[in-house]
Amino acid sequence: MIRNKQSIKQLAESIALEYQEKITPLDKILDDEGLSVYYDSYGKNSFDGMTLYDKGKFYIHINTDLGNRPDSARGRFTLAHELGHYYIDSHRIGLKKGLLEPHPSRTNQKQFNQIEREADFFASCLLMPEERFSKDFYRKTFSIELIDFLKDEYGVSRTACAFRFADIGNHDIMIVYGVSGKVGWKYCSEHFPYKYLLYENKVAPNTVMGEYFKNVTDDLFKKEEIWAVDIFNYVKEDDTPRKFFEHCITYRDKALSIIWEE
Repeated sequence: MIRNKQSIKQLAESIALEYQEKITPLDKILDDEGLSVYYDSYGKNSFDGMTLYDKGKFYIHINTDLGNRPDSARGRFTLAHELGHYYIDSHRIGLKKGLLEPHPSRTNQKQFNQIEREADFFASCLLMPEERFSKDFYRKTFSIELIDFLKDEYGVSRTACAFRFADIGNHDIMIVYGVSGKVGWKYCSEHFPYKYLLYENKVAPNTVMGEYFKNVTDDLFKKEEIWAVDIFNYVKEDDTPRKFFEHCITYRDKALSIIWEE
């Protein structure tokens, strides 16, 4: 739970809407704030981004070894996340006064740390402000093609776009991330009909993701119908014939599934 979600949303979106560009111009924000960003090699087992305060100035460090380039979707989200640490009052003051230790941030991971969740939410609102984002899905039917259209329109990753759509989209969805046959995390819209997966840790076998992890060969981009009883827990007897769609995107030992009901 993000403590001051509404205030973070208002802050991030007011900054984004100061600029006319649909793809939030992070370079202009940096220039306007006089912030220094350093893109460098910090190793694949370290951080995506880190914000430091030293001698009266803030410095942002971005790790290029994890695909964080100024023009990449991952790099843009990482930078927007670090800007969250700079703009959110409690983060900024904490860094300035030494109350908040500079810490490594990681992109596309389930955040258990309150500070990191707040910075992720700031990044999401900065890159996909609701006023603009909602106009692009208004009266459109949900599909993976809609997510891909939106991600390209806003210069974000499919995962970041799906998260934002889950929060403010016009169709309820669930996102499941799997690694080596285990569920890494899940996230769903507030009114998605099911909140719990059939298996807490392992990927359900009778799903596209489950089939992939059974026999990892080629990377997959596939949509199929699935039964509610095969993936969700607490499915009522009357809902036994209920079907959903799952679109799974895989890469080596990782997979992302977006699940929805038509």
